[in-house]
Amino acid sequence: RNRRLRPVSRKRIERQLVDVGERLQALREEAAITAEQLSQVASEADDARLRAIVADTPLARSEHGDARRSADTLGRHHERVLAEVAELEARQDELLDELTALHG
Repeated sequence: RNRRLRPVSRKRIERQLVDVGERLQALREEAAITAEQLSQVASEADDARLRAIVADTPLARSEHGDARRSADTLGRHHERVLAEVAELEARQDELLDELTALHG
């Protein structure tokens, strides 16, 4: 009976490893894209801050606030993506340990 369970478990683990690997690849790509976008949006927010200081008008302050909120929102999204990458990397390690234990 033990021999019958091992191939099923191995196949299940291998399937999960493929799924996790594909998801990791997609999330890493998303993280790279959002990092680039975040750099641009943060730079725009900094520019808007300087314009608000120099112009000292309600419109300039409003534009700065909008730009800062956009940068903050994108930053939070980027952090969530990075956290999900870390979780999936940990899951991938667990699955590899399980697969190694089956062969051990």
